[in-house]
Amino acid sequence: MNNLKIPARRNGIELEYQLNEPPQKVWRAVSTPELRENWLPAKALADPEAISVTPGQEVRYRLRDDAPPFLESTVTFRLAPNANGGTSLRIIHELDDTRLRRPASAAANNNSLTVLLAA
Repeated sequence: MNNLKIPARRNGIELEYQLNEPPQKVWRAVSTPELRENWLPAKALADPEAISVTPGQEVRYRLRDDAPPFLESTVTFRLAPNANGGTSLRIIHELDDTRLRRPASAAANNNSLTVLLAA
């Protein structure tokens, strides 16, 4: 019998940056609409308000593609102080549009990676 391990599918990307600026300054850049507009325009956001905010640590926004099929995604900015007095910035962008979710019971011929066990 094969012990085939199929990696979980992820619809996202995760990036981490080490910045020289202090966390307070980076936090202002990702959470203040006027400053955020310079690099994350409001037209890219599904909603200009953040989905969730943990002050000084994490902020999440909902994005919407500007071209069909207009998929929605979530971008999360996580901040932490680093050893050099700067900021460790982690950006997590996940495609989580409800139209991409599989139904609970999929058809037998759905071309999924399901592995059947022989008796």
